Amino acid sequence: MKAKERSRRRFLREGAALAGMAAVGAGAIRSASCQTIGSEISAVPPRDRRDYGERSRFENAVRLLGQWGPRTPLQESAGIITPSALHFMAAHGYEPPDIDPRQHRLLIHGLVDRPLIFTLEELKRLPSVSRIHFLECGGNTGGNDGRQKTVQETHGWTSCAEWTGVLLSVLLREVGVQKEARWLVAEGTEAGKHTKSLPLEKVMDDVLVAYGQNGEALRPEQGYPLRLVVPGWVGVNNVKWLRRIKVVDQVYMTKWESSGYANMMEDGKARSQFEMGPKSVITRPSGGQRLPGRGYCEITGLAWSGWGAIRRVEVSTDGGRTWKDAELQEPVLPKAHTRFRMDWNWNGEEAVLQSRSTDDQGGVQPTVAEMERIRRSSGRAGLGMNAIFSWKLTPEGSVQNAMV
Repeated sequence: MKAKERSRRRFLREGAALAGMAAVGAGAIRSASCQTIGSEISAVPPRDRRDYGERSRFENAVRLLGQWGPRTPLQESAGIITPSALHFMAAHGYEPPDIDPRQHRLLIHGLVDRPLIFTLEELKRLPSVSRIHFLECGGNTGGNDGRQKTVQETHGWTSCAEWTGVLLSVLLREVGVQKEARWLVAEGTEAGKHTKSLPLEKVMDDVLVAYGQNGEALRPEQGYPLRLVVPGWVGVNNVKWLRRIKVVDQVYMTKWESSGYANMMEDGKARSQFEMGPKSVITRPSGGQRLPGRGYCEITGLAWSGWGAIRRVEVSTDGGRTWKDAELQEPVLPKAHTRFRMDWNWNGEEAVLQSRSTDDQGGVQPTVAEMERIRRSSGRAGLGMNAIFSWKLTPEGSVQNAMV
């Protein structure tokens, strides 16, 4: 009987202890070392919950506002995909229009057999594709004068995303392109009605009429509800807020392709800029960052080419005197950012960090001097600047822009 009473009292004591732990819940369970587990985690009040997810309050990477639009914080990037909220934006000074997708229309006319008007829903009923491609402003890195301290300031006008939509070639087959057609002219809906000519050969290859970005609808500043994605070509070709496409027999040389986006070449003639050449930049360590001390450091960055896929990235820590191959991380895709990395042991002395990319078409990222020989304009200015970029690492561990 006494044994049964002791057993009952032990059961009640253990039950009370379990009840006490249940009352504490997830807020303060103690470990064997008597330290509270999870006490640093606070429940999110119901009023702070969102139907559309938000990042942690401890993450603070934001775009950098500038004269021509906000730039992507490449120094904070992980992998190759740029979050939609951090994708750079350039629109020649015009605010994104507020477009009701139910009312929006895309007109395709000109040298076609059957001019057609498409609603967004009609476009979504057509065969869709999803492609990962980078976009880059033609002026990215072109204005470096030493005032740019971080990689966001020097290279932040490039981003990479997954784009979803309909191949423009599918739409052109629907309308029936006439034999005289050689070009088309695409027009946006914004106040300035940005207009750009594109050769039919490129259009029939891989140009996309996109309505999705990174698994959701385009954001207003990225062209909602429709935009062109012209893989590998300078950003100005990627007409946003797309409303009209006219098929024509010659290039129209609109405002931005005749004045704002042409380079003076060594033969004295201006060339309109199309494809973006092979390019790369080290994002860590990069300008504005500091190494805690000598020893192991992972060098990592991004490489891309408008000509094709990246096949090789070399890294130099001595200003280009010697080079070592970096590792390319999967996926490696054509006309998309590619992540590279290299293990390095820093000896604490001054170093100049550089990267050099090579694509599958044999294109190699040039030096500043090589760019200057090709173009009449300065290698540090002009459009399509893709020269090798340098960061200086001081003995104190700080990283600075060395292109001054």
